[in-house]
Amino acid sequence: MSAWINRILREFPADLARFWIACDPDNLLLDERILHSLRERSFEVLPFEDSIAFRTEYEERYRAAWDKGEDGSTKALILQLRGTDLNVLPWDYVREGRKVSIGLADIFPKLSYGVIRHIESEQHEALFEAHNRHATQPLGEGATKDFILTHIFRISPYLLSRSEDFWRELLRLYYRGSGLPPLLADHVGTILVDNQDLEGLPVAELLSSKSFALRVLQDSWDQFLAHHGVCSQRSTDTDRDDTHAFSIPFDHPDVRVIIDNMFLEGSLQPVDIKGSSSNLPAWAKVGLKSDANALGDVVAEGVKRVSAELPGAGSTHRDWSDFARRLGEIIYRFNRLSAQQANDVQAQVHTLQHDADTHLTEWVFEHFADLPSLPAAKGPVMVHHVPRYLAMRREIGEERIALLVFDGLAMDQWFQIREHLAARAPNLIMEENACFAWLPTLTSISRQALFSGLKPREFQDSIETTSKEPSLWARFWQENGLRKPEILYRKSLKRTTQLDELADALSQPNVKVAGIVVDMIDEIVHGATLGKRGITSQIAEWCDTGFVEQLFFLLAEHGYRIYLTADHGNVEAEGIGRVNQGAVSEIRGERVRAYRSEALAASAPEGIDAFRLDLAGLPPDFLPLYAGTRRAFVSEGDQIVAHGGISVEELIVPFINISIENDEK
Repeated sequence: MSAWINRILREFPADLARFWIACDPDNLLLDERILHSLRERSFEVLPFEDSIAFRTEYEERYRAAWDKGEDGSTKALILQLRGTDLNVLPWDYVREGRKVSIGLADIFPKLSYGVIRHIESEQHEALFEAHNRHATQPLGEGATKDFILTHIFRISPYLLSRSEDFWRELLRLYYRGSGLPPLLADHVGTILVDNQDLEGLPVAELLSSKSFALRVLQDSWDQFLAHHGVCSQRSTDTDRDDTHAFSIPFDHPDVRVIIDNMFLEGSLQPVDIKGSSSNLPAWAKVGLKSDANALGDVVAEGVKRVSAELPGAGSTHRDWSDFARRLGEIIYRFNRLSAQQANDVQAQVHTLQHDADTHLTEWVFEHFADLPSLPAAKGPVMVHHVPRYLAMRREIGEERIALLVFDGLAMDQWFQIREHLAARAPNLIMEENACFAWLPTLTSISRQALFSGLKPREFQDSIETTSKEPSLWARFWQENGLRKPEILYRKSLKRTTQLDELADALSQPNVKVAGIVVDMIDEIVHGATLGKRGITSQIAEWCDTGFVEQLFFLLAEHGYRIYLTADHGNVEAEGIGRVNQGAVSEIRGERVRAYRSEALAASAPEGIDAFRLDLAGLPPDFLPLYAGTRRAFVSEGDQIVAHGGISVEELIVPFINISIENDEK
């Protein structure tokens, strides 16, 4: 166990108290490694966000058992209060709880609190080690920024004297993770403002926004090709804006090696070209679509690289989210191959998918229980965090917000839609992230959690239906200060002919938030007979109708900030045989079955490839039985596309922030 985790855990000696109150203004306890370590010591952390919801869970899962002299769900409960004012808590909690205070200012006394509070939680461990080893005296704001850049991000802006130095460090930064916090990016920009080699570059924005940096790299790739006499199809687009193209030294060895990997793994998209590529260096052809045979090689090489970096049981949720995006790119590219090309790499792709799902299942058993409590301020970790995150976006000035839920959209299918949009609507700006669906990954569970902001145990009366979604969506926003006429909900959208009616509703000046379900993907999946490769063809036909970009532009026209996500994805699975229990199973899905009591769950046949996983966020009388890795409860040997279970493609879904470039100027 690391020194950082030990530093936090020492505040909570075992067996000292059952009920704790932690004043935690910096959300230090809401780090998945801390949560997991505490849970291993029989402590559970519950954030105090809603007094009624907290008391309900506290009374049902803990206090009732403690009053009987039993342990309850765990031996000890920590109420995590984001702040220091105990007056916001009920008086009986304050009377009963053992109180501790923990914050960044206390743990990092030699660094400026105004700077370190901008650092992501996963960097606290490295900062703690650097602080103890290298901070010999109190540092001011500027010195703290330099300290963090040097010891955490391995960047020294004073040494970035040449263009290739800057681009090498920027690419290295994004290839191994995310960008700099805006505060540090602005600091670097100030230092480099007089560097003539970087004149005209939006340094701070490049370092802080991955989506912006990737767009600059993609646009500048066309310029690099033109310099070598190769004309890309994108560069002939008369509507194309070249303001994001810069002279980047792609052929410098330090830059080239990372660019090569970014094309192979999907961060950058190969482009179509006109004419011959004979004048282009051999290494650069990885960034072209023109060689049809090369696409199969790109998939094979991508599988090899991604397989070597498969997350494991000790990985973080961000590791899995990043991996899901890389895997999604590979699956999408694989599904676009010709039949012959697909046959050549099919075994490698399927092995990667199977290994990924096996590793993810092991990780879920260890860590999924920590995810519901993670903070949503920087972005939702799970789908039920989405409404809370959108409410925070409204608080900082996004007056009108639209949440688009593409029912059943897997990550690979999002990348297909994204590529279509890049060609048809190049002025769309898409900031890509991911979040976790709820388990089981069924629409009635995960989509209700997504629209309500609640855990499934909090809507157990409607857990088998989506009929309560409109009222749950409205209730969340009414509790966050909106009136009912300001809240819009629509579902079953899929065709351009439906957009006129939607436009009338969106144009009403009183509407502030819109929740919209687009269900074409789910409809295609449930009718699929040719697997996910066949689904890819059907999605392409749907995209060609123009529905997606028309929907986006319609929302933007009426002033909505657009957020797109899904309630779950979908996966190819093979039948292990049907489980015939009559009406015993309340939910009989293809990838999961659910029972209402331990006795009924125990009646499941022995020896089938299935397993139990009971989660605290589910109702106590809702007991799922999951089919094994890439398996389904259908006739043995049958191949289907389904959802409900645990796989990378079902569980980790896109979360995309979409805006129109003209709106940003």
